[in-house]
Amino acid sequence: MQMYTGFVTRKLQECKAFYTQNFGFETIYEAEWFVLLRKGPYELAFMQPEIPGQHRLFQPAFTQGIWLALEVEDVDAEYQRLVKSNAPIVAEPKNEQWGDRHFVIEDPNGMGVDVYMRLPVEEEQEM
Repeated sequence: MQMYTGFVTRKLQECKAFYTQNFGFETIYEAEWFVLLRKGPYELAFMQPEIPGQHRLFQPAFTQGIWLALEVEDVDAEYQRLVKSNAPIVAEPKNEQWGDRHFVIEDPNGMGVDVYMRLPVEEEQEM
């Protein structure tokens, strides 16, 4: 089984630019109404709302109550890289009690993208 995450949005080109420029996703399919991006084994899709013939569940644009989490090897290096590129960072890096270090940026839809790394066990215990 394979799976990708899809979002219904009017901001196809903005999303394509955001994820390709900030995280190195590549475009593997693009149409006027749909964009499919890939980075390694991960794929993200963005589709226009209100497409005639689409099932009613795929009609409205929706971003409230959802987020993406992207695991990286070095959160602080990613943070510095994204600061330099003027990415829309909304929360600075911090360690969490559940064992992650992360920061948050906002995508063109207003959706949070949690950029995180798992902390080694000894760093978890210091929190």
